[in-house]
Amino acid sequence: MSGSVFDRTPEQNALVEGWTPPEIDVSRAQSARMYDYYLGGKTNFAPDREAAEAALATFPSLRVGAQANRAFLLRLVRHLAGLGITQFLDIGTGIPIEGRNTHDVAQAIAPESRVVYVDNDPIVLAHARALMTGHPAGSTAYIDADVRDPDSILDHPALASTLDLTRPVAVLLVAVLHFIVDEDKPAEILTRLTDGLPSGSHLGLSHGTSDFAPEVFEKLYETYQQAGVSGQTRSRSEFAALVPDGWEITAPGVDLVTHWHPDDPEAPRPDAEHVYFYGLLARKR
Repeated sequence: MSGSVFDRTPEQNALVEGWTPPEIDVSRAQSARMYDYYLGGKTNFAPDREAAEAALATFPSLRVGAQANRAFLLRLVRHLAGLGITQFLDIGTGIPIEGRNTHDVAQAIAPESRVVYVDNDPIVLAHARALMTGHPAGSTAYIDADVRDPDSILDHPALASTLDLTRPVAVLLVAVLHFIVDEDKPAEILTRLTDGLPSGSHLGLSHGTSDFAPEVFEKLYETYQQAGVSGQTRSRSEFAALVPDGWEITAPGVDLVTHWHPDDPEAPRPDAEHVYFYGLLARKR
């Protein structure tokens, strides 16, 4: 990625409204920066790379899964834009990839699309402010909040000023929920986030699974925990059970992200044990 706020002069950074140098803890690994490393990005530090390399030693296919998951996000947004959805709440944004973010895809189809990004890593927010400038016909906003506190998102003034919550909204949590353990009640979090949305809203999710390589994933999550990153995998049925009542999972149901509306159904795809992500899209009745 080019154009990082850390590559800009103070004068250039001053042009980004509200930008201040973030207080970034680089002494320990962080999941978004590890994910950036898997994707070949440059916004990561030594502890992130060390933890990521330890994880890759256990499961070399992590990079394959990360790329497949990013591709799923882009197809998901394209699919939703094709359905006429022009409002997106992207929670757990992760470090932006220039030209490959939610607003890039949505506004290429519908320039009036409005996107709110949410993350709790200051480095993600710094990049977001600097890079995620959308089409002038639409709007983008950024909320510094943790998904474990849904009200900090729902009550944030940037949400109400950017999205019209009386009209359908697509809520996206891509590669997020496997970092929320059962004791944090992920199903309740999703219910709280989506309760007030109108009929016709959508919920797009992806989630890591150990269904295809349980022993490997047991070691992998031990590696993450040693790096201070908590989480858990879930089976296909456990993942589907997180969808709130009143929402219907749309075709093709819960499937590997590589099998969810592929761009080319005839193209070869990685084996399931190398992908390790389920994806789904649900619609509010």
